[in-house]
Amino acid sequence: MQALPFALVAIIFYLGAASWQALTLFRRVPRRPALVRGVGLLAVICHALVIAVLLHQTQGTWLGLAPSLITISALIAVLLLLMSLAKPVLNAAIGLFPLAAGSLLLGFELPYHHQAEAMEPGIALHAISSALAFAMLAIAAVQAVLLAVQNSALRHHRIRGIIQALPPLTTMERVMFELIWAGMALLTLSIVSGFLFLDNVFAQHLLHKTVLSLAAWVILAGLLVGHHVLGWRGLKAVRWTLVGYLLLLLAYFGSKFVLEILLNRS
Repeated sequence: MQALPFALVAIIFYLGAASWQALTLFRRVPRRPALVRGVGLLAVICHALVIAVLLHQTQGTWLGLAPSLITISALIAVLLLLMSLAKPVLNAAIGLFPLAAGSLLLGFELPYHHQAEAMEPGIALHAISSALAFAMLAIAAVQAVLLAVQNSALRHHRIRGIIQALPPLTTMERVMFELIWAGMALLTLSIVSGFLFLDNVFAQHLLHKTVLSLAAWVILAGLLVGHHVLGWRGLKAVRWTLVGYLLLLLAYFGSKFVLEILLNRS
């Protein structure tokens, strides 16, 4: 069984769902959240089949930058769909579904590596909490971008179009901070489990990830303290969120890119 056909179908579904949601924001089509979720779910199912096929082909040892991109983008899509049932976050599909589609395209072009060692429970906890933290904060980052667009439009007194389609500013901001709190809890678990179960988190191949993850944690923790104590809101909160997530992005994928693509090491 080949993974490419499933990937192509997933890409079509992702782009279709994202396009409809984008047209909804620009008030070109009626709001159909069930349609977006349904098409998004079909995309996720095909995405999961891609992962299953590739794992089968590599006997469950599919590791590296490419599988990380494909797996985490699927996790982000799943989290977004689940959370959209309770929170107004479905608009984030406009950014996250195309990224998931792009990860599938890119994943087939990048090399992947094999590793025969079994993952111990403590390291599995670290890996799972890291992936969940990254996924949760990815949704928060896109929510922050939408909040910035909304804030800018209101400041310039543009109250038609996309502004009318988005939830109220206070709701958008509240949801963003809820996502950050959840992401920070998972990131804290990831960092603590890393120190407890990894042999040396400051080893050469882990140093960049450790330092950048800690820097992201400090930035996001500072944002939460600033919001709670000093009332930080609006564009200041958006900037801190995006800086924290950028550091986390570099921590998770920057070192893999340098090692596997630039230096051609596993």
